[in-house]
Amino acid sequence: MEPKPAHLGLQYASQFKDHSIVDVYHYRPSYPAEAIAKLVSLITDEPRTVLDVGCGTGELARQLVTQVERVDAVDFSRAMLDKGRTLPGGDHPQLRWIYGRVEEAALQPPYALITAGESLHWMEWDVVLPLFRRMLTPHGLLAMAERGSEPEPWQADLLELIKRFSTNKEFQPYDLIAELKQRKLFRQEGIWQTRPVPFTQSVEDYISSIHSRNGFSRERMDTELAQAFDAEARKLLLPFAQDGMLKLMVTSNIIWGRP
Repeated sequence: MEPKPAHLGLQYASQFKDHSIVDVYHYRPSYPAEAIAKLVSLITDEPRTVLDVGCGTGELARQLVTQVERVDAVDFSRAMLDKGRTLPGGDHPQLRWIYGRVEEAALQPPYALITAGESLHWMEWDVVLPLFRRMLTPHGLLAMAERGSEPEPWQADLLELIKRFSTNKEFQPYDLIAELKQRKLFRQEGIWQTRPVPFTQSVEDYISSIHSRNGFSRERMDTELAQAFDAEARKLLLPFAQDGMLKLMVTSNIIWGRP
């Protein structure tokens, strides 16, 4: 099977173990409530159990657990799990936090839904997709949730800035679904986008959210380089802010199917 793109390798995924990323992860916009409702609607089998892979701080898991029988939330970043336990819903009795790579973790199938919130691209596709297929109920689905926003006037210039400063110099644009289909690992059954939701954030918090991304861990950036990025990003963004605040319209795409 064709290897994954190099920029999605384990050496880059491991950045999400860094405390500097975990500390600013909450600056990312939340998934709209519509996205959670859509995920719940995809559950048609019993038992109503969910596996959330690459769960991070459990933003999906902590919201889903109130509407299903159990959620198993797995991640190989102990720092992410530790943070998730402290957040609202993190102590729910039917939310089971599991530390480890999903490729190797001890899980308890069957699952009527497997969710991946901006995480599947980091996993070993030739291992996890066949694993998911075996763990799903007969009508169970794999659903990928992606956060985004309507086009922002600063987006093109910011992308150029990100390319220049990112520590992931191997990055290339890619389409996850196309990559999985090409390898005959996923059969898409549907795609759906939430309505845009207003989201207001300070310029400083917006810049902090960039440091929650791959390639921008402060623990792996030279201090002067990180400060230079912040300064240039601030200079770019401030003209679009009102009283230091940026207004965004946040959306989420849900793509589902069978592995």
